[in-house]
Amino acid sequence: MEKLKRYVIFIIGLFINSLGVSLITKADLGTSPISAIPYVLSLNFRFSLGQFTIAFSLLLILLQLLILGKSFKPEHALQIPVSIAFGYFIDLCMELLFFIQPQSYPQKVVYLLAGCVILGTGVYMEMLTDVVMLPGESFVRAVVQRWNTDFGITKIVFDVSMTVTAAVLAFGFAGALEGVREGTIVAALLVGFIARSIGKRLTFLPGLLFGEAA
Repeated sequence: MEKLKRYVIFIIGLFINSLGVSLITKADLGTSPISAIPYVLSLNFRFSLGQFTIAFSLLLILLQLLILGKSFKPEHALQIPVSIAFGYFIDLCMELLFFIQPQSYPQKVVYLLAGCVILGTGVYMEMLTDVVMLPGESFVRAVVQRWNTDFGITKIVFDVSMTVTAAVLAFGFAGALEGVREGTIVAALLVGFIARSIGKRLTFLPGLLFGEAA
């Protein structure tokens, strides 16, 4: 029963996560670092942000397999259905938020910040359940496990690499930083901070939900 509860909360968190990504994207100031490459590709090809998110997530899972080898556990394969669900959730949320088309810069900033708060909440809910990680975080964990690096530093390097790669692709396809803007940097700085802040203020929640200490 506890396992089922964890997965239900995880799926809710996954949807909230996708809602945050979609709102940040709708703000038209860039998108989150992990979504930057799929977003740039979606702007230049006929496939949607969600579809490119699925493809990119599957690539990250394959890279984890290559990095970990025999240490790649069967439960890591749970990332595959999670990635597919996440991609479809993103496309659904992009459709649900069709009415959000901010024109002024202050409006865009408001939507960006709101999206960061929502995304941070979703990330916290995923960490709270401790059942499966999204491919981005799981890829970072694989690198840390394989080469014994610091998780925080590795995560920063990963986010920067995603952003730089997306910027190179944007210039290559469109000749401009279309899809990679200041909002990408803001999201990179704020989302993790928000997730950690929520965790510090809700230390009682794991015990309340799962009957265990924080």
